[in-house]
Amino acid sequence: MAINPDAVGQKGQPSKRSWTSKDALLYAVGIGAGTEELQYTTENTKDVMQKVFPTFAVIIGGGGIPMKEVGSFNPFLMVHGEQGIELLGEIPPDGEIESTGECTAIWDKGSAAVLEFTSESRDLKTNELLLRTKTSLFCRGEGGWGGDRGPSEKLDFPSRAPDIRITYPTREDQALTYRLSGDRNPLHSDPSFATAGGFEKPILHGLCTYGITGRALLHGLCDGDPGRFLSMNARFSKPVIPGDILTVSMWVDGQKALFRTENQDDQVVIDQGEFNFK
Repeated sequence: MAINPDAVGQKGQPSKRSWTSKDALLYAVGIGAGTEELQYTTENTKDVMQKVFPTFAVIIGGGGIPMKEVGSFNPFLMVHGEQGIELLGEIPPDGEIESTGECTAIWDKGSAAVLEFTSESRDLKTNELLLRTKTSLFCRGEGGWGGDRGPSEKLDFPSRAPDIRITYPTREDQALTYRLSGDRNPLHSDPSFATAGGFEKPILHGLCTYGITGRALLHGLCDGDPGRFLSMNARFSKPVIPGDILTVSMWVDGQKALFRTENQDDQVVIDQGEFNFK
């Protein structure tokens, strides 16, 4: 069975997901937060209330999508293309949500197919919508059925220097921490598996790089206040190797910003970034 373009519009079954304070703390350490961010990395510091990074949405959200309905593809040839999150409230340190998802687009890129899914998650304690996610998967070798190639527009980044730049180093064991938040793909931990996939060594999870980038946006544009973090969307453009040094550049226009993330060799690893804040 190949990709089924008629799956667009299909909805999945609602799914529930719960998490604890420990899960949120582990995620924070997994994206590099440390002793200068105790509101995110501890739950019992004097006069400090635990907060949750907004990008934790990629861990708890995204459920209920109709993955089976889109057909089949080789998971070894699938890469994360784009990721978006929208926060309608602060994520609590402990909680449970119910998510409903939908396949919103399937594009034929010729040599590949792009699958797009959206998901909405409702806080079961308050019955309020808490977050939305949008995920695009790039499936190599699955295109060519003559379908629509999809949009090709790109963001127009300013020619001026960025208004804000924040640099974070990654640890050589960063992926070993981040994988404990749920993604146990051996591509990020097993040298032999990474070599079989065409990499010299295990690579960092794309969503870890996404979280590190979100950290920079949170501190650079929201003064570390997750209540001001509204939405973030970006494209994955190049793998990150644990130990790389990442710099997030931001161009601000009112309550919006464009951003990209580069490694120490000035190679763009996250591109086409859009951020909204208050």
